[in-house]
Amino acid sequence: MMHDPELLILDEPTLGLDPLMQQEFYSILGEFKDRGHTVFLSSHILSEIERACDRVGIVRQGRLVDVRAIEELRQNKIRHMDVVFHDHVPPEEFERLPQVLSVQELNSHTRITIRGEIDALVKQIASHTVEDLTFAQPSLEDFFMSFYGQGGAEDKSARHDDSGERP
Repeated sequence: MMHDPELLILDEPTLGLDPLMQQEFYSILGEFKDRGHTVFLSSHILSEIERACDRVGIVRQGRLVDVRAIEELRQNKIRHMDVVFHDHVPPEEFERLPQVLSVQELNSHTRITIRGEIDALVKQIASHTVEDLTFAQPSLEDFFMSFYGQGGAEDKSARHDDSGERP
């Protein structure tokens, strides 16, 4: 970066950096972008992609299969919410919400899987007495699977290459 290139290609750039050095790296990267330069960043860390990128390109089997704005990635990511209610709450109450993908009753808690906005779900949960709430951040694998995995929303419309395989 010292010679201020127009294009910077980085592969897992924060791997092995401690949190302090990661902060410094993001600061330098931000300055680089502010000067109008382009950065290609390869990473498997969703938080890094969300922090450093404006757009995300998805490569599968060596081909660029999709490009999306980072905001679209945020809107479509899958999250898992584990809730412990004081009293039993029927799963159907949450299943009717359009963003809810599934509701599972597991021993002492309810796991709700959601894609996109969480506002309606949070309001519905808040109408009950909640003893505990855990909100798991999605992994990059969850994101990819939500678009291209079995049962994912984009699964039905995914393009096929010449071999007939999914991209």
